[in-house]
Amino acid sequence: MDTQIAAAPLVTDHRRRFILFLFLMAAMFMATLDNQIVATALPTIVGEFGHLERFSWVGSAYLLAVSAVMPLYGKLGDLFGRKYVMMAAIMIFTVGSAVCGLAVSMNTLIAARVLQGLGGGGIMVSIFAVNADLFEPRERARYQSYSSLVLMASGAIGPVLGGAMSDLFGWRSIFLVNVPIGFVVLVGLALMLPYRKPNRRPKVDYAGALLLALTTASIVLAADGSQVFGSLVAPQSLAIMALGVAAAIGWIFVERRAAEPIVPLSLFRNSTFSLLLIMSIMSGAIGIGMVNYFALFLQTTTGLSPSAAGAFFILLTGGIVCGSLSAGRIISITGRYKPFAIASLTCSAIAFALLTQVHVGTPVMVIGAVMALHGFGVGLAQQVPVIGVQNAAPARDVGAATGSVTLSRMGGASIAISIYGAIIGSQLGKTGLSIPGVTDIEQLTPRMLAALPEQARQAVADAYASAFTPLFMASCAIALIGLCAALMLKPTQLPRVVEVRPAARAEAAE
Repeated sequence: MDTQIAAAPLVTDHRRRFILFLFLMAAMFMATLDNQIVATALPTIVGEFGHLERFSWVGSAYLLAVSAVMPLYGKLGDLFGRKYVMMAAIMIFTVGSAVCGLAVSMNTLIAARVLQGLGGGGIMVSIFAVNADLFEPRERARYQSYSSLVLMASGAIGPVLGGAMSDLFGWRSIFLVNVPIGFVVLVGLALMLPYRKPNRRPKVDYAGALLLALTTASIVLAADGSQVFGSLVAPQSLAIMALGVAAAIGWIFVERRAAEPIVPLSLFRNSTFSLLLIMSIMSGAIGIGMVNYFALFLQTTTGLSPSAAGAFFILLTGGIVCGSLSAGRIISITGRYKPFAIASLTCSAIAFALLTQVHVGTPVMVIGAVMALHGFGVGLAQQVPVIGVQNAAPARDVGAATGSVTLSRMGGASIAISIYGAIIGSQLGKTGLSIPGVTDIEQLTPRMLAALPEQARQAVADAYASAFTPLFMASCAIALIGLCAALMLKPTQLPRVVEVRPAARAEAAE
């Protein structure tokens, strides 16, 4: 197979590229940490503002806004250049953070979270698109693995940091701390990131952007319907699903005729793009969607305290770190990413198949080893979908392709969380009344569980172990679907970089 040649990176000085990468990682950490850091501060916020019924909207509002704008930012970067689009996203996020920190009511805070999300979605997409300009494809694989570590770190320390900052400085500090970070990143990108002007006349597809935003927001909100509306089949949930279907049909109709579609439908004619999109959805479902359910599983079936169960996530995170760093380095050397996609989903499928055999009394270290295997699998393909679609898409559509695959991962996680919750709820629904001293098994906290008699604790653990078996079977099936998509990928080799003449390089960066 002939080796392809890629254009030289936007910045050729290695030190300058590394400093720029640090600024990008600071922005990513800020945007991804925000949703995690709020979780432990929410009870304090509700205590000040009241309105417990709007509790879930503080998180959902951010997630909805992020999901709605991801594809739009990718396309705007293709049309207007990524530098100023990313700087605009950081500025919106920073202003939104300041408004959150100064909020005077729950409604003000929710509105400010929407503003934050409008910037946060752009940060997440633009970072990967800017990386495509800064690094040639093989080197990009190594740096994307570092990006994965930042994502994992934000998820791991977010709740702890949120609780500590709320106790020490008040809940407003978790938002206001973003202001100086955002300002530093803005100045750094303004001074050090060159502007590459696209060689085409910008023409924004406003109708397509609106319809796609409605579609993605409807998917996320419908998936979160059980928490927001009390049931997935509540009238509000069904109405949102109908709106999402209508918006999706309208979006396809508009995109077929748009001069500059938000997500060009021609991308879907490329089998590599479509297969990586499927793989990204499935990876999001089993990688992100399962995190909270692992914590619930450990605390209810093994009797571990929340802090002890949290320690087991070191094994999961350690597996992700090892897998991501290993895959990033090997892909940068060989240029092959398909083997890692296959190995990733195989590891996860085996891990979930093993978890279906776990019962009360299974040694906790066995469960920890299986979690580490799953984490290693997640890490192996953490960067594969982004690298793959950026390589498969035409240069003019790299941002749109990046936005699509980033959104698909988040969408897969949102839908999977809803499916997992429905499975657990249906399995536990008939159990609580039959356990002495337990009126509602789903409302049991770890402290309440520890206070139950031994026989009742054993019955609760058995009930949860039985409920999690079909959940792990569903996760195994999702991993196998992703594995089928990975097996169908073409054995692509990432191109090597070729140096261009200084005059040509200066013209490209002008």
